[in-house]
Amino acid sequence: MDTYSALVERLQHRLQQRDHTPLYVKFSDALQQAVQNGDLREGDFLPSEREFCRLLGISRITVRNALKLLESRNVVVRTRGYGTYINFQMEYQIGSAASFSCQVTGKGKNPGTMWLEKKVVPCNEEVAEQLALPPDTPVYCLLRHRFIEDEPVSIVTSYVPTTLIGDPEEIGVSLYAYFKAQNISPQHTRNWVTAKASDEHFISVMNIKASVPMLVLKQQVCDRAGVPIEFSINHCRADRYVFVSEQ
Repeated sequence: MDTYSALVERLQHRLQQRDHTPLYVKFSDALQQAVQNGDLREGDFLPSEREFCRLLGISRITVRNALKLLESRNVVVRTRGYGTYINFQMEYQIGSAASFSCQVTGKGKNPGTMWLEKKVVPCNEEVAEQLALPPDTPVYCLLRHRFIEDEPVSIVTSYVPTTLIGDPEEIGVSLYAYFKAQNISPQHTRNWVTAKASDEHFISVMNIKASVPMLVLKQQVCDRAGVPIEFSINHCRADRYVFVSEQ
């Protein structure tokens, strides 16, 4: 069986669908879906442009435009004389209470955190509702940048009741590691995900192209008793994150 038979079948199925979507967009969307489904993994090489043309019966300009679009989304890396291969994307389990650091380590990568703020602020209505507190109650606001292999991937703001944190300077790379040391056990999450265009600040901090969108994950985390212990707002690179929910 051809090495690329499953991929070719997926691409052919999408290309043959009758709609007004340009062929190169159909191609790129179908290939990106194959990555998100795990059919293609980080480091997998793709056929050459010429081979794609032969396998799919489409023009080289269609293939080239599709690969350019995938490159702009950072789904693939194209190198002269080396080929085109699948870029790294983090499958983040949003239904799990496992920490970012644990999930990244589980993928064989090194997580990193750069703390920007650890301060007490009065909570606004949204934070108050998610933490089951009266509005304007003092809470810790924890702002940091997250990294995978020294590459910035997200900006995260966590709000935590002040009763759960003694000395915020004791929080290291992982907030959940601090929770564990305090015998606090994150157990359940509720998640809301939206996509939006990246703003100038996010583009600058993440060092990405303006064409890369932002995924906004809002997450409420509760302990074993169902009491909220954290509400976070995560601004994530859409080219590096794939959110997975398994119930």
